[in-house]
Amino acid sequence: MSQPPHSITRRVLGITALVTAAFGRQLHAQPQQQAAAPEPRPAPPDEAEVHLTVNNQAHILSLDPRTTLLDALRDHLGLPGTKKGCDHGQCGACTVLVNGVRLNSCLSLAVMRDGDSVVTVEGLAQEGKMHPVQQAFVKHDGFQCGYCTPGQICSTVGMLDELKRGLPSAVTADLAAMPAASAVEIRERMSGNICRCAAYPNIVAAIMEAQQGSAG
Repeated sequence: MSQPPHSITRRVLGITALVTAAFGRQLHAQPQQQAAAPEPRPAPPDEAEVHLTVNNQAHILSLDPRTTLLDALRDHLGLPGTKKGCDHGQCGACTVLVNGVRLNSCLSLAVMRDGDSVVTVEGLAQEGKMHPVQQAFVKHDGFQCGYCTPGQICSTVGMLDELKRGLPSAVTADLAAMPAASAVEIRERMSGNICRCAAYPNIVAAIMEAQQGSAG
């Protein structure tokens, strides 16, 4: 006696489900086995010996050649005053002075600064007395959250030295340096330092007072 068509259909469907489940478990196990044995990572490059004079102290560091000056200062020398902001050289929070010139430390590899002299915000005060620029920022409340302030201060010190030496603006090359920069020139020269709290009027007031002392 033959079985009705619908019973054959149920049997075929059951066998199909069992086969699909078996192959599905096998296919699912293959990626897991591959993930369990990842390819070995390439060996890191050999460390480089870097000589830096930071805040008048000599240091010899063994660094991964890919280490930025910013990370060398913060992570290897324990100087967290220099801030990591955008990491793209756009905010100025990482500004330091290298051989007297202001520099975004996130854009420079430490090995490129071998033998150079670096001054961070921690090195501006002398004998327990704040730098005149630091005093001016405190007096005029040239900060709110304070995150950008170390970069603002280091950039100001470098900028005032540019004015004393009669150097043109790095932002606007045809902006002539004057003995006492106007508020407009100060804004141009400091435009690479961003304050997200918008304390710019107080920052400019602090710089204008600080430059009176630096001009002497």
